[in-house]
Amino acid sequence: MKSSSLFSLLEFFPAPGSLSPVPATAKAPGWTFLTNHTHVLVCLARKTDLTLREVAAEVGITERAVHAIVKALEADGVLSRTREGQRNRYRLNRQFRLRHPLEAHRRIGELLDLVVD
Repeated sequence: MKSSSLFSLLEFFPAPGSLSPVPATAKAPGWTFLTNHTHVLVCLARKTDLTLREVAAEVGITERAVHAIVKALEADGVLSRTREGQRNRYRLNRQFRLRHPLEAHRRIGELLDLVVD
């Protein structure tokens, strides 16, 4: 790992448009620095009209878990969704402050700018 960039740890995130979070030949880590909530936000920031099934496949959790995360994020005002035909389009509130006191001085948009290409 390069010592010049803490964020080289984020190399496990898929490239935009990719539905494979980790190359098939790479071993998935036992833990990650970011939560599943953040992973869902990263997916929706990259492509706002992904289905929850696609997000689940990318994050590596169940569709039911993604639905619960999206529902919680929507209830708190982190994201909103609008129906477009048979799909939902998600809009992220990039001004929403991170919730934990240690990082509450930062906004979701700042975090996403570090992770999303």
